[in-house]
Amino acid sequence: MISIPSISGDERNVAEFLGGYLSKAGFTVEMQEAEPGRPNVYARLGNPDVVLSTHTDTVPPYVELTEDEEFIYGRGACDAKGIIAAMIEAGEQLASAGVTDLGLLFVVGEESGSAGARAANTIPNRCRYLINGEPTQSKLALGSKGSLKATISTAGRAAHSAYPEIGESAIEKLLDVLEDFRRAPLPTHKVLGDATMNIGMIRGGVAHNVIPPAAEADLMFRIVTDLGSIRDIIERTTAGRAEVTYIFECEPVFMESLNGFETDVVRFTTDIPLLTNWGKPLLFGPGSILDAHTPHEKISKLELAHAVGAYSEMVMRLKKNDD
Repeated sequence: MISIPSISGDERNVAEFLGGYLSKAGFTVEMQEAEPGRPNVYARLGNPDVVLSTHTDTVPPYVELTEDEEFIYGRGACDAKGIIAAMIEAGEQLASAGVTDLGLLFVVGEESGSAGARAANTIPNRCRYLINGEPTQSKLALGSKGSLKATISTAGRAAHSAYPEIGESAIEKLLDVLEDFRRAPLPTHKVLGDATMNIGMIRGGVAHNVIPPAAEADLMFRIVTDLGSIRDIIERTTAGRAEVTYIFECEPVFMESLNGFETDVVRFTTDIPLLTNWGKPLLFGPGSILDAHTPHEKISKLELAHAVGAYSEMVMRLKKNDD
């Protein structure tokens, strides 16, 4: 799978590979078009009450597959193609042992707006538990932060840079607003920790000798309380000096636990908030989020093998849980 590039928006080839592989493995496969040319893959045995799920897309740029005795390297190694492989292997082993009513759900777009999860949430199902896969260092994550993406836009008036008093610099206005954001206190939570903000991109201006008439910045907030508290901070901080466009948002999520598994809390956001129709969520996966999205993305072969057993154990224990 790593050898098949699948940067967000271009997941069809890897989805078709998975659909073909799982069909040959005896699963009933449904390819759901989340958006034109972007299919989710839902593979099932019987009528699943437990589903293993993660995403097929990766962030750019593509990083080629390499390996050594200890690690597999490449884009998606831990986020999340290695996890897909462990889930499929667990599913095949469970099927061979006679387990039925099991599903595998692989969605597009987790890295860029979660279009796949939104579409998958409309698939009829009777699932009681969703085991979502992200690199959690093989720990069960009991909580994950929410997120809010917003664009902050300012307007000015163009003029010759030799006569700045005639114009209004949208960039200078934006810088003032962003400095206030950097100083604004953010909420904290006793389990999830501190909310954080990242100024991810800044755009604006026409040329070095033109007073800039427009500017904007993309902000990402990692939320630990609720969306309303962050929206209030944004509105107070901009104070009418800038236009705010909200792009994406989801609340923090708390997940299920299982005795015997080491636990943790993660700072990143997953597809879980958008898969509410798939039962109670669990979050677990091999690999480290610190390796994801980097040029050296990797997954330990030993940890990957252990994840197969962990996923199989989770499925069996959840199936015996009548709650």
